[in-house]
Amino acid sequence: MCPSYRVTGEEMHSTRGRAHLLFEMLTGETIKDGWRDETVKEALDLCLACKGCKGDCPVSVDMATYKAEFLSHYYSGRLRPLYAYAFGLIHVWARLTNLLPFGARLANFVAHAPILGDAFKAMAGMASQRSVPPFAEQTFKEWFCSRSRNVRTGARAVVLWPDTFNNYFHPETAKAAVEVLEATGFSVIVPEADLCCGRPLYDYGMLDTAERWLKKMLLGLQAHIRAGTPIVVLEPSCYAVFKDELVNLLPNNQDAQRLSGQTFVLAEFLQKYAADFELPKLHRKVVVHGHCHQKALIKMTAEEKILEAMGADVEMLDSGCCGMAGAFGFEADHYETSIKVGEHELLPHIRKAAKEAVLMADGFSCREQISQTTDRRALHLSQVVQMALRENGNISHGQYPERKYLAPVPPRPSLVATVAVLGVVAVLAMGLVKAARRND
Repeated sequence: MCPSYRVTGEEMHSTRGRAHLLFEMLTGETIKDGWRDETVKEALDLCLACKGCKGDCPVSVDMATYKAEFLSHYYSGRLRPLYAYAFGLIHVWARLTNLLPFGARLANFVAHAPILGDAFKAMAGMASQRSVPPFAEQTFKEWFCSRSRNVRTGARAVVLWPDTFNNYFHPETAKAAVEVLEATGFSVIVPEADLCCGRPLYDYGMLDTAERWLKKMLLGLQAHIRAGTPIVVLEPSCYAVFKDELVNLLPNNQDAQRLSGQTFVLAEFLQKYAADFELPKLHRKVVVHGHCHQKALIKMTAEEKILEAMGADVEMLDSGCCGMAGAFGFEADHYETSIKVGEHELLPHIRKAAKEAVLMADGFSCREQISQTTDRRALHLSQVVQMALRENGNISHGQYPERKYLAPVPPRPSLVATVAVLGVVAVLAMGLVKAARRND
C-alpha cells in the first residue's frame, strides 16, 4: 500500500487514485490542462517514488516512473523549485565540493554551523529539523587510488560502482565492499572517470539530464560491459537505475541491455560468483530493513540467505518504506509526511531492537532516516560481512556494535567558532575592498 496513502487516507494519494487522475489527464475530458494540471501535480507531490506499487500492484503500476514523466513535462521550459536543483544535482555539488581546497571541511562547517546552517537549509528548501549529511574528507575513490592494490595474478575482475552517496558521504561502506570482494579472490576495479547514474534526477523529472548522464556512464563503462565483467552496485536506488530506468530511457541501446544484465547487489554477487567462498561467521542478531527499490525489483532473499549462512539470527523487518525516500524526507514541505511514514513501521522497530543487535540497511536514505530519528545507526551488508571477517567469529556482544565500523559524526561548530569565522571573513573582505579602492 502506498506510504503516503497510509498517512493521509486520501484517495488521491493511493495508487488507484493517482492512476485514475493520470488517465483523466490523458483523455482530456475532465482534466483540461494536460501536463500542466495542478490537481495531478498535487496528487503526485506526496508520491515517495518508492516503487512499492511496481512490486506489490497486480498490474505492476510504476508510479515513480509516471511521476518523473509528468514532472518532466510540467516543468518543460520553466524553472523548478530551488530544492530540485539542490537535491537533484547532488552529484554536481558533491564533486564541486571535492574539487575545492578543504572543500569538505568548508561545506560541513557552513552546513552545520549555527545561523549559517539554518540559512543554508532554508535556501535549499531543507527541513530545519534535518541534519545535512557530512561530506567525507577523503572520498572512496581517493582512498582507492592511494592504497596498495591487492591484485592477484589471474584473479577474476569485478567492477565496484562508486555511487555519489558511498563515494562522497559514506566511503566506509565502499571500503568494506573492497575488503569483502578481495577476500573472495576477486580483483576490484573502480572507474576513474566521473560517472553518475543520476538517480536523484528522476525525482524531479530531470529526464533529459538523466539521459545524458546515462549515455556518458555507458561510454565510461563500455570496455567492462563488453568484456562481460560483473558490476556490483552498493546503493539500491542506483541498482534500480541500472536494472530499470536505464533500459526504459535507452531501450534500443545494446550496452544498456548488457549492463542491466551484468549488475548485481553485493548479496547477489556473492551467491552467483563466490559460491565457494567460505563466509565468515557472525553469531549475532541482525535486524534488516530492505530498501523499497530493491524489494520492488528483486526482494531481499539473497541478503537473508547470506546472513543465515554466516550463522546470524536474522530478523527481516516487514517495515515498508523508511519515509526518507531519497531527498523526499529532507524537503521542508515533506518532512512531516516523511516522519509519519517512518513512524508507521520502521522507526518503532529500530527503537525496540536490542542494543547488542546489528542493524542493517543498504540504502543511504534509509540509514539517514534511522540515524536522524533514533540513537542507532545502520550498517550496509558490506560492513556486516567486514565485521565478521575482521573479528573471525569472536565478536563481543557489547552494545551499539555499529559504532566500530562507522565514521564518527563530526561535532557541530559552536556559536563562538561561527562568529569568529564570520569575523575573519568580514575583515578579509574589508581588506580586499580597501585594496581595490587604493588601486583605483
